Amino acid sequence: MSNTPPPRATSPVSVMIFTLNEEIHLPHCLASLGWCDDVIVIDSFSTDATAQICQSSGVRFFQNRFEGFGTQRNWALDHTAPRHPWVLVLDADERVPPDLAHELTTLAQADAPGVGAYRVRRRFHMWGKWLRHSSLYPTWVVRFIRLGRVRYENRGHAETQQVEGEVRDLRCDLVDENLKGIDEWFDRQNRYSTKDAQFEHASRGGFDGSGVGWASLLSGDALERRAALKRVAARLPARGIAYFLYSYIWRRGFLDGREGFMFCRMRAMYQTQVALKVFDLEQRSTH
Repeated sequence: MSNTPPPRATSPVSVMIFTLNEEIHLPHCLASLGWCDDVIVIDSFSTDATAQICQSSGVRFFQNRFEGFGTQRNWALDHTAPRHPWVLVLDADERVPPDLAHELTTLAQADAPGVGAYRVRRRFHMWGKWLRHSSLYPTWVVRFIRLGRVRYENRGHAETQQVEGEVRDLRCDLVDENLKGIDEWFDRQNRYSTKDAQFEHASRGGFDGSGVGWASLLSGDALERRAALKRVAARLPARGIAYFLYSYIWRRGFLDGREGFMFCRMRAMYQTQVALKVFDLEQRSTH
């Protein structure tokens, strides 16, 4: 596959970028989209230079109050009028390499009947390094969608999607790189862990032994396996420790060196945060 991005005129793809105070990441994301003639930014009322960057870059800029990732994505699909039938959904800390841009354009031009969406693998970078093992690569996310065939639902801090039609896998990867530093990362994870804890608490019937769905752990669908693993993790008494052992030993996070060790510790701390917040919600609901 060619590493040369296609010209703008031959790319029937719209790109949606979701932002909140992304003046650090957004220029890198936009720089990777020179092949696209319809870039849409949906902002959650940033207080930094995000709006000015968009205005100077000539992208289409919208703002909507954030209530959840699923809700925000549905609002964007309903209110921004993408110019093309295929839409790539991005966060501002993500970049589209040339080989992925070429693949997206080719698939959009083919517009295979019966296909509702495509999944893509993300390569997570931090401290200038691809954390291949400690980030549990490959993790799959549904990001390339056909208009009218996908709707989203809030699920904890993230979202899930309902797809009308077949979901296929992309061959090329999306790059996700955190450039904001560890303080912002912990601030964000604190917010996310609260949302995940609230979701688990509200759905605790689905996190007991009858709701695990053990067959899903062996599913051929990577997204179904990941959801099943989350349900199992929610039942573990020491989920932070379990996550560290899983990511650092079983998934060989140690191969990423010191950065991998630190990242596995950070992600284990996140799991501990969620567990503590679920416990707090349970205690407060009974007193």
